[in-house]
Amino acid sequence: MEAGPRDTEHEQRDAVEVAPGLSPDGPEEQDVLADEVEVELRPPRRLRIWQLAPIVGLAALGSLMFAFPLAFGTGDGGAVVAMLGLLICGCAAGWGVMAARRVGHTWPGLPERGSGRWPDWRVVALYAGVAAVLVALAVWRVARLR
Repeated sequence: MEAGPRDTEHEQRDAVEVAPGLSPDGPEEQDVLADEVEVELRPPRRLRIWQLAPIVGLAALGSLMFAFPLAFGTGDGGAVVAMLGLLICGCAAGWGVMAARRVGHTWPGLPERGSGRWPDWRVVALYAGVAAVLVALAVWRVARLR
């Protein structure tokens, strides 16, 4: 046998002769019934309550620990408590992002998990810049307590 291009026209003629009602792209539009509805068989992946409860609890505890010393200026230990609250709140946020990513959610502008695409460097730089500004403002505010 000789290696060369395949005779696709011959194969297509055979397919049309065997099944004249079908097109290569699927059924014709007039053949599709109006009552047919496509339904996803798998349920959507969602975060479960056992995943959300500790994340929300840690975030609430951390934000309260961060907010009360800043708002009321409670003594010399206020800066330490505020930094611990900021740390706990940051850990809860990271935990929530990882749980959401595992379920299949993505940040706006970033590719879906398993798509094989790389994120755009501008979007990553924007997210890193916003995070750096927020951390700098929080540390600056806590440093002013002393």
